[in-house]
Amino acid sequence: MTIKKLFALSVVVAAGLSITACSKSSKDSVAATPSVKEVAGHSHEGWWCDEHGVPEEVCAQCNAKLVADFKAQKDWCEKHNRPDSQCFICHPEKEAEFAALYEEKFGKKPPKPEGDADEHAKEAAPKTI
Repeated sequence: MTIKKLFALSVVVAAGLSITACSKSSKDSVAATPSVKEVAGHSHEGWWCDEHGVPEEVCAQCNAKLVADFKAQKDWCEKHNRPDSQCFICHPEKEAEFAALYEEKFGKKPPKPEGDADEHAKEAAPKTI
């Protein structure tokens, strides 16, 4: 076999392997991605859930697959429909605990959770008779 033929054959083999590897890895990554509730304007690709103020991997408000585990561990706030350990409405001190994780990782304060603003306002509003 000539050098030109060997080179051409190696290019074809390399291209075929690249296409196969790329298509396999993209299928695998899609299959490995947990099913999450779509939240308008909210990306689930990073480490931190800006909307709920916890790491994405434990955000049961975005990933419904986590709910059963939290409920099985008796870690569920029925009133606010989220893990009790992540209910910043009932346990404001928990927000500081999760914020400390963010600060440790990134060296700065996390964004304020967006999802609870309305709930905090409802809880703080005076009750009328």
